Amino acid sequence: MREHKIILTGTMGAGKTTAIAAVSETPPIVTDVVNNDRRVDKALTTVGFDYGQLTLDNGDRIRLFGTPGQERFRFVWQALSSGALGLIILTDNSRPDPLADLRVYLDGFATELSTLPCVVGVGRLESHPHPELQAYADALEQAGHVFPVLPVDVRQREDVLLLMDVLLSQLEADLA
Repeated sequence: MREHKIILTGTMGAGKTTAIAAVSETPPIVTDVVNNDRRVDKALTTVGFDYGQLTLDNGDRIRLFGTPGQERFRFVWQALSSGALGLIILTDNSRPDPLADLRVYLDGFATELSTLPCVVGVGRLESHPHPELQAYADALEQAGHVFPVLPVDVRQREDVLLLMDVLLSQLEADLA
């Protein structure tokens, strides 16, 4: 059995804690506190990291780490990304400028993204269809990246597993 580390990142409220809870075999460990940022309608927010785990069919274990969403916790992003196998960036399409939000994480993980595979999951597309997925692909290309962009409902286990499967498929392709 091998163990792998995957990082989930994105803005506060994008669904990192929910995504981990949707797939973790054990109750996730969370470091939530009362949210003092009144710009975001959310009672609690992560200030350390979230943790969950998942065992693959081949016996390998995936350790999932969710970062805090606020940019002021960037130092936690760097600490958590050490030794990571890949990165999942979650975006919330209902936010005022989700493409600018994406750029924050592309910049914040610039060093890691030069070597790690990445998948972008776009949430709340049903209620907020703009920008469309192609706009995310275009923003990634402008930033010099080509990553898969998928719609995601982080409450749905199958959606989160698909993000992870696409990420792991990139790793397999790189190894081949």
